Amino acid sequence: MTSLALPHFTAEEFRRRAAHQKGGPLTEAWREHGDHLLNTDMLLQLETMRLRDAAVLVPVVDDGADARIILTQRTMTLRKHSGQIAFPGGGIDEEDASAEDAALREAEEEIGLERRFVEPVGRLPQYLAGTGFRITPILSVVQPGFTLRPNPDEVADVFEVPLSFLMDPKNHRQESKVWNGVVRHFYVMPYRERTIWGVTAGILRTLYERLYA
Repeated sequence: MTSLALPHFTAEEFRRRAAHQKGGPLTEAWREHGDHLLNTDMLLQLETMRLRDAAVLVPVVDDGADARIILTQRTMTLRKHSGQIAFPGGGIDEEDASAEDAALREAEEEIGLERRFVEPVGRLPQYLAGTGFRITPILSVVQPGFTLRPNPDEVADVFEVPLSFLMDPKNHRQESKVWNGVVRHFYVMPYRERTIWGVTAGILRTLYERLYA
């Protein structure tokens, strides 16, 4: 387990990089990043799927020289992505004014993170998930002083990981497995006793490529 040198990983530097991202425009750039780039044969299939719009909050806690990202572990009783490491988030409802509003609402419902502590600072390209979602990651800075109250129906645990660890490509391992008869490639980011993979690792890899590569 390695981490990069500071001070590139303060919340203020994250905010600045979120506003000046590398790569193409957000509406098209999803094809160019993360595990989408590892599975180019799947891009056309994803584009033609009927997907539900969703949003996740990428909450970066302003924790001095080494900011930290809040992640959750989903309960085993959920219908999709059960037991996986995830960002707080979910489907965008008709009542939500924007993807940002949906992500903030879901973070309040899932982990009790009050929106008064959260400042959205940008978006990443959408992530198209084979499980049926078109996900908009909302980049945000979270000020200290919050108290988390996980919803036990959805969240088994909440924890934080240093931004410096997650943005170190040495900690991004590529693996593959057969899914529906086809070999799929994906990123895995082991952290202590946990394994970050799937959609969450794909979004984190995109974050690295857009802001820190």
